Amino acid sequence: MTRERIVRMFAGAMVLIGLALGFLVNHWWFALCAFVGLNLFQSGATRWCLLENILEKGFGVPSEADLVRRASSGAGATKPPQ
Repeated sequence: MTRERIVRMFAGAMVLIGLALGFLVNHWWFALCAFVGLNLFQSGATRWCLLENILEKGFGVPSEADLVRRASSGAGATKPPQ
């Protein structure tokens, strides 16, 4: 799994959790959805994402571009995951 896919899945999970908690517990949990949305907007505007940095430096998770580069050079992965 690549960093980009993990970030998308994490953001989606946080939005769903924020919605559920907002309806079931307290309306202030909707702020979590707003926070995730603002972070997605910031990431799109600046091309910087803290979670991607953590996944790369802390866990060594490759990006999609890393897998394509490896596949084209013949050093390791044969095909990027779909």
